[in-house]
Amino acid sequence: MITCSNCETPQFLQITQSRVYFEDGEMINEISETYECTLCGSTGQYVYDEDRDKETVTGDVELTTERPKFA
Repeated sequence: MITCSNCETPQFLQITQSRVYFEDGEMINEISETYECTLCGSTGQYVYDEDRDKETVTGDVELTTERPKFA
């Protein structure tokens, strides 16, 4: 789950930009999403790279497997 690092909740995150990259026209190679928290104004980006099977987050968002503190 992607959450705002400052607010510790995904509730106010809004996707402001989303891109899906196809290398051969069929398989998804990369997914990129830019987020903005409508509560505190923080921004961040999530990128999934199929070739490396790796997820990366930058900015004021974090990737967690735990439930958020605030719903």
